[in-house]
Amino acid sequence: MTWLETLRTSLDAVRSHRLRSGLTMVGIMIGIAAVILTVGLGQGAENQVASQISALGTNLLTVTPGSTTSSSGIQLGFGSASTLTEEDATALDSKIVAPDIHAVAPVASSSESLTAGSSSWTSTVNGTTPAWETVRSRSVTQGRFIDDQDVTDGSAVAVLGSTTASELFSGQDPVGQSVKINGVPFTVIGVLNSVGSSSTSSGSNQDDQVVVPITTATERLFGSTSLSSILVQATSSTTLSAAYQETDSELLALHGISTSSKADFTVTSEASLVSTSTSVDRTLTILLGGIAGISLLVGGIGVMNIMLVSVTERIREIGLRKALGAAPRLIRRQFLLEASVLGLSGGALGALLAVLGTVLLPHVIGYPIALSATASIGALFIAIAIGLVFGVYPASRAAKLAPIDALRSE
Repeated sequence: MTWLETLRTSLDAVRSHRLRSGLTMVGIMIGIAAVILTVGLGQGAENQVASQISALGTNLLTVTPGSTTSSSGIQLGFGSASTLTEEDATALDSKIVAPDIHAVAPVASSSESLTAGSSSWTSTVNGTTPAWETVRSRSVTQGRFIDDQDVTDGSAVAVLGSTTASELFSGQDPVGQSVKINGVPFTVIGVLNSVGSSSTSSGSNQDDQVVVPITTATERLFGSTSLSSILVQATSSTTLSAAYQETDSELLALHGISTSSKADFTVTSEASLVSTSTSVDRTLTILLGGIAGISLLVGGIGVMNIMLVSVTERIREIGLRKALGAAPRLIRRQFLLEASVLGLSGGALGALLAVLGTVLLPHVIGYPIALSATASIGALFIAIAIGLVFGVYPASRAAKLAPIDALRSE
């Protein structure tokens, strides 16, 4: 019997028990779809984290103040102290001190109430310099960004994030309009481009903010010259480590600190955030993939069960074929092909279900799912392997049946 004839016989055997074969394929289908969607969910999360962090700026280092202790003796978190100043930012911007730093933007931030006509909103107000636009890799879609003259004059001008602009000036052109920040009137001169709803590193909406000149913020809004952070952009990704060392060394010297362990500031890299987030996502993907793999195991057991039932039901057929000269390897081949057909069919249906899931599920769960061609193709091979592995025992059992015993069976 040729391979083609064996395959035709195997397909006929599968079709003759449609309900039983269909239920077996459903088990494999669910397992394959679960594995593909789990991997896709993990990859989608990784891509989302990477895009969100890259939206904050490329080759970026963020310097934040250290911690402070409250009057009751409770130590507050990092960023609660007032240890960073504009002089620190100016020193880091020196090419002599830090040749691997491309741009530096001091930032003084606070959550303030905004009012425009009858509309009100609360948003993060960032007092900074024109370098912020470069460091954050942002641009304006309307109007202009703040310039050096605005900083020098302490101008009452503001650039709004897209979400802030829509909340305060729904359906209107915000450029040229007036907005009060904590009661102080500002003129809107621009609207920032949209970069997404959230930021992994800061935990805030990067489209919901207001950018004003740092002199205006410290003198007229916050009443303090201390900085919330200093944003440092390295000249390239390859010099990020060198920029980190230059930033750390210069700030330690400026603050009169001899060892890094006693530093009153913290330098973090967006690259490290990407690495940490990716590591967490991959761990969760492996965990969820393992759980989904259990359903594949259940599907495989279903294949074995169906093949054992098939062997039991066809004992007389097997005995007759062996009596007519069919070699054990041909019997074994037929049952292995039947198991492979069940596995491949279930795997193909599972892959189609996964493709449908990647289109529909993101609208339901609110998270992106990236369809991986490697995972999909690998899942099909896994499905065939399941059929083969779990079909070996039933096939071997059928091949070992003695013809006389098989023909005598009722």
